[in-house]
Amino acid sequence: MYKTPQIIEFNKIGSSQLGFITVAEAQKNVPFKIERVYWTYYIPQDIIRGGHAHKKLQQIIFAVSGTIEFNTEDIEGRKFDFVLDSPNKGLYIPKLIWRDIRFSHNAVLLCLASEQYNEQDYFRDYTEFKNYKND
Repeated sequence: MYKTPQIIEFNKIGSSQLGFITVAEAQKNVPFKIERVYWTYYIPQDIIRGGHAHKKLQQIIFAVSGTIEFNTEDIEGRKFDFVLDSPNKGLYIPKLIWRDIRFSHNAVLLCLASEQYNEQDYFRDYTEFKNYKND
């Protein structure tokens, strides 16, 4: 299991003449069982999304269109920056990672999540996140 956020390269199958397909499969190239899939789109370029962390949830996030930038920080204060600019690059985000997200014009974010939606899993206050004692 990965402990820090990191880019995972997914295989691209196909050619520039015919197009490509990329496949994500739970417990094969996705290190968790996929419980939820969602996508965000039509996010204005000047908006910063995210501003939260999760207690349990793990994610792999793709920019299926456009470019998406992530600024992340773990519970110990280590910061990591990532740019998703290809649909076969996924960003693995383990639990207890704060994230801020910027979208390019017409970017589409696709997320594979390890848990169903649960508001109690969220840290929406940065100070509360930083003061959390991980069990």
